[in-house]
Amino acid sequence: MSNIPDILKGLRIPVIGSPLFIISNPKLVIEQCKAGIVGSMPALNARPVSQLDEWLAEITEELADYNARNPERPAAPFAINQIVHKSNDRLEQDMELCAKYKVPIIISSLGAREEINVAAHSYGGVVLHDVINNKYAHKAIEKGADGLIAVAAGAGGHAGDKSPFALVQEIREWFDGPLALSGSIANGNAVLAAQALGADFAYIGSPFIATHEARAAEDYKKAIVESTSDDIVYSNLFTGVHGNYLAPSIRAAGLDPNALPESDPSKMNFGGEGKAKAWKDIWGSGQGIGAVKEITSAAEYVDKLHREYTEARERLIQSTQVFA
Repeated sequence: MSNIPDILKGLRIPVIGSPLFIISNPKLVIEQCKAGIVGSMPALNARPVSQLDEWLAEITEELADYNARNPERPAAPFAINQIVHKSNDRLEQDMELCAKYKVPIIISSLGAREEINVAAHSYGGVVLHDVINNKYAHKAIEKGADGLIAVAAGAGGHAGDKSPFALVQEIREWFDGPLALSGSIANGNAVLAAQALGADFAYIGSPFIATHEARAAEDYKKAIVESTSDDIVYSNLFTGVHGNYLAPSIRAAGLDPNALPESDPSKMNFGGEGKAKAWKDIWGSGQGIGAVKEITSAAEYVDKLHREYTEARERLIQSTQVFA
């Protein structure tokens, strides 16, 4: 059993909803937390900075009210994702707001910075840093992160190319803190599989795009439902960092998803080059979307995950008895 911070104990199921650039908003985060999983959103989704202040007030107030009315089943904590890249000139201001509202969990991405961890720890917050390999995992913990998010092959958005078996195995050789796994996890069976590998939590994003609360275009939601892993393209063209995207959106932008050029990583940006903008026009998605069959509410999707997870656990107990 890993050393899990108290704030991450007591979830209904071991799931963290990953922050979805542009798409995640207070409405989605609140519903995820009420359903019993960690809800999250990128700080940069709130534009300008003053909107982040408003959104954090909305989330904290609504969850506090919900908890007061449901003491027997309080909401899960929420997380804010901070892009720790030099291109993010809002980072300091956004962290000040996180400290103001005592955001329970900070998810840091694209760079490990000690001062971010210190700022979160100053008010009792927990920092989870996402990594695509063991080298970056070591750096994150050395700089004071509390836990890791292993972003394996098949994850939506900016993703690595490591098998989850290899990535979790290497991290668990030396790290016994909280570990989440990202990469094609879209049903309860996969949540349990993540735990069997050695992770504590499943990190799920793409299925939440196809929810009523998500701030995504209806065509985007429909594409998530209608697509499978065959429709996912891995490219660094759109932001300078490799990520997974939906082929239909690439075709709609007038590009051939099977013949995309390479981009210069030093020119990383969050808008994309040319007329097609990531993530507005070029839609990010993980390979697990074949499990998404309909547009539903966040609460209904979490209910489904819980049911599948429970059934998978019972099925596994029965099957392993054969080999005991």
